[in-house]
Amino acid sequence: MAHTVRINVRTDDTDTNGHVRNSRYLDYGVHARWLTLLHSGLDPRALAARRLGPVDLETTVRYRKELVIGDDVDVLTRFLYPEPRTVNVLQTLTRASDGVVAAEIRTVNAIMDLQHRKLLDDVVGAYRTLLTDHVSVDLDELSIR
Repeated sequence: MAHTVRINVRTDDTDTNGHVRNSRYLDYGVHARWLTLLHSGLDPRALAARRLGPVDLETTVRYRKELVIGDDVDVLTRFLYPEPRTVNVLQTLTRASDGVVAAEIRTVNAIMDLQHRKLLDDVVGAYRTLLTDHVSVDLDELSIR
């Protein structure tokens, strides 16, 4: 089950051409991903206490249509688990006023053991332990792809 966050495009999100700067699309995706994890029960203090940290291994953005000041954008976030060590986060940014897809973001994430500076071997197990709501991060259906 996907989780959706609505974000309003602000004046400082835009460039001199009047549309959203490319780095802001990434910011919207990161913000929505963190809100999804927080909604799922992630406690950043518990993560830090276990000396674990999320890491991005790869990010791809496909720009479809521009966003401008005042647009509301819905960021739909899905989690897929292609292998034990990584999570694919797929996000669709949709302009709320007309349902047009503005961008798609795909991020490959992992969780790092900060003491040993290596990726955890079982990110699904870590999520099951760290999160209280498994539905928003697709652990209920365990999307192995």
